[in-house]
Amino acid sequence: MTPPDWNLADRTLAYQKLEDHQRKVGDIDHACAILDWDQAVIMPAKAGASRADALSTLRGLRHQLATAPELESLLGEAQVEAGKGLLDDWQRANLNELSQQYRRALCVPRDLVEASSRAEAHSEQAWRALRAKNDWASFLPYLQEVVSLKRQTAQALADALHTTPYDALVDGFEAGITQEQIDGLFNDLRGFLPQFLQACLSKQAKDKVVELHGPFPIALQKQLGERLMAAIGFDFTIGRLDVSHHPFCGGLPRDVRVTTRYKEGDFTSSLMGVLHETGHAKYEQGLPDRWLGQPVGAARGMATHESQSLFTEMLIARSPAFLKFAAPLIAQTFSDEAASQAEGFSAHNLYTLGTRVRPGFIRVDADEVTYPSHIILRYEIERDLIAGKLQVAEIPDAWGALLQELLGLSVAGNYRDGCMQDVHWPAGLFGYFPLYTLGALIAAQLQHALARELPDLNRQIASGHFKEIDDWLRAKIWSQGSLLPSHELLMRATGEPLSTRDFKAHLQARYLDDRE
Repeated sequence: MTPPDWNLADRTLAYQKLEDHQRKVGDIDHACAILDWDQAVIMPAKAGASRADALSTLRGLRHQLATAPELESLLGEAQVEAGKGLLDDWQRANLNELSQQYRRALCVPRDLVEASSRAEAHSEQAWRALRAKNDWASFLPYLQEVVSLKRQTAQALADALHTTPYDALVDGFEAGITQEQIDGLFNDLRGFLPQFLQACLSKQAKDKVVELHGPFPIALQKQLGERLMAAIGFDFTIGRLDVSHHPFCGGLPRDVRVTTRYKEGDFTSSLMGVLHETGHAKYEQGLPDRWLGQPVGAARGMATHESQSLFTEMLIARSPAFLKFAAPLIAQTFSDEAASQAEGFSAHNLYTLGTRVRPGFIRVDADEVTYPSHIILRYEIERDLIAGKLQVAEIPDAWGALLQELLGLSVAGNYRDGCMQDVHWPAGLFGYFPLYTLGALIAAQLQHALARELPDLNRQIASGHFKEIDDWLRAKIWSQGSLLPSHELLMRATGEPLSTRDFKAHLQARYLDDRE
């Protein structure tokens, strides 16, 4: 006979032990996230070696926890509990995520995890110093070691998971996305973008543009960034804004670290970078409290994550409606400059500046028309690197050829603004780049669906009212964590599978039809 005090926790003992165990893994992730942020923002220059060792040790310990021998039996027992109907939807989804994480962790031996962590830390630190010197030759050995270890990791994952090495890496950032799917979407964009780019350049050649002239003091730029972050819903009680070599959003859902970089001659670059990262940050801050520290409570994946940053920056912050709201705040912040450049600080001119299409070298400064070409370039290189079809020493030549083909630019000898411009490869983030453009496709689908449900969307944005937008995103994306697979999350939010249709329609409306 069942004892009267035999409650649900007693009957789901294996599952509860898994949750408790995961909290310890999450604590190590927390420590690593803050150490990574510190390394990029305020760590003393000569502390790099000890930091690399510390991160390697922590990630080795994390791997040890994530592959603990008792997990296999606990996962099996928890599956029995789920089969008896003792777990709710969130718990079953969490169990599925825990099982997938366990399988991935078992694929890679601890010594490879530690060696990779150490090599990536050294490589990233070297990159920060050597990029500034345009010194590809000195950086090459660091990147060769990272790529060698990443190939080993990818092959180990592929062998165990019965997939390809590159698919195994992408799956670690956004489960379910494959090279075949990426190739199909990117080939579609490859056929669309060149002619569309020329049409934009031809049309914009007739536009009147008033360039803004600074200097724009960095202290005022930060003040403006924080003011607009707060206006669109960033919670500064669990987040902060700092400066780094490369803008990013790091930390944890309840300790979100946003960074940017400033140029005194151009406040728009920093501001849009801040708003982009704020899109990431709001997603993190909007994740479900109940499941913090559990994989089901984490962001669904990095394509979904990038959709939130691009939704905020490209679809909201660069729109005429948003600039109608923001222009007075910008002029108030830079009052001296605005007084002498009144036309330049108008909402119309700020919109014209913010939507200029200009093929350039730098990905993070690219407009949304040329940005996908930057991603296609990186994707094709890293795909071939992992497959062994391209060697690290051949990256500059491959980069130059693709840049010429996709954007008509030559970067010969300029490694700083060419293949050394991004932190991703030095940090071992292979498989991440394509998710930026997949995120742009998702963002366009979300915006299309949101506009159907909020017909007065532009009026709300122009009035500085963002609550209904956030409520919609929270309901459709943020609060869902990793409860649903990526494709199902998108289908429920928009009613459509992932495609290029809404993205191309958005570009057409903004850049050629003037329908915004």
